Amino acid sequence: MTLANRPLALVRRPGPLLAQGITTHIDRQPVDLELALTQWQGYVDTLRDAGWTVHEVAPADDHADAVFVEDPVVVHGDLAVIARSGAPERRGETAGVEDAAHELGLRVAHIEAPGTLDGGDVLRVGTTVYVGLGGRTNGVGIQQLAGHLREFGVRVQAVPVERVLHLKSACTALPDGTVIGWGPVVDDRDAFPAYEDVPEEAGAHVVCLADGHLLMAASAPRTAAAFRERGYRVTEVDVSEFEKLEGCVTCLSVRIRD
Repeated sequence: MTLANRPLALVRRPGPLLAQGITTHIDRQPVDLELALTQWQGYVDTLRDAGWTVHEVAPADDHADAVFVEDPVVVHGDLAVIARSGAPERRGETAGVEDAAHELGLRVAHIEAPGTLDGGDVLRVGTTVYVGLGGRTNGVGIQQLAGHLREFGVRVQAVPVERVLHLKSACTALPDGTVIGWGPVVDDRDAFPAYEDVPEEAGAHVVCLADGHLLMAASAPRTAAAFRERGYRVTEVDVSEFEKLEGCVTCLSVRIRD
C-alpha cells in the first residue's frame, strides 16, 4: 500500500487495556471492551464504505489509549511528524505509527524533547494549522511543528486549550472552513475567522469524508439534523465507549488526503 491509495486512513484496533485509558476532564466510567470493538469496526467499515482505503497500524496492546491513533502523528502532504505526547505514558504508541508511515512511503520528522505535541491538538483549516496549547502540547512542540511544516507554506497558529483534552475535543471544521465548537469548552473562539457554536458537545466533532459528506457521532442528533438542513450528507456512528475516554470520531483515525 502506498500514498497512491488516497484518500487513506490509518486506524489502530482497541487493545485489552482500553478501559484503563487516561481521563482528565471527565469522570471515569466503565468501558465495555466488546462493545468498543464492535463500534470500532463499524467506524472502520464506514470509512471504507465512503471510499477510503484503510491501513491498520500494528496493535500496541500494552498502551490503553493506542486506539486514539491520531495523537502520535501529524500528516501533512507526504510528511509524517511523529509526535511526543505531553502524557509520558502514551509516548510508546509512536513506534508502530512510525513503522506505518515508512510502509506508506511517507517522509518522517520528529517532535523532540522538551517539545510535546498530540495530534489531537492539530486542526488544519485551509492554509492555517491551528494547534492547541495546553496540557498535552507545549510551545516548543508547536514551534517545532511549524518548522516541519514551513515547506508547505502553511501558517501555524497557537490556540489556548484549558477546558478539554485537545483542541479537536472542543472544535473541528466544516468543509467550507467554518470552525464549529461546543461553546462551554472553547477557550478562544475569536482565534478563528469563521466560528459558530453547535448545540451538542459531540456535534463539535466532524470528519469530512468527502465534499459535502460528514462523519459524526450518533450522540449529536440535533447537530446532525441541522447540518442536513444545510445540505450536508451526514453519516452517524456510535462511539459511546470511546467518548467515555474523551475520544471522538476524529481521534480514531489519521486521514491522508490528496
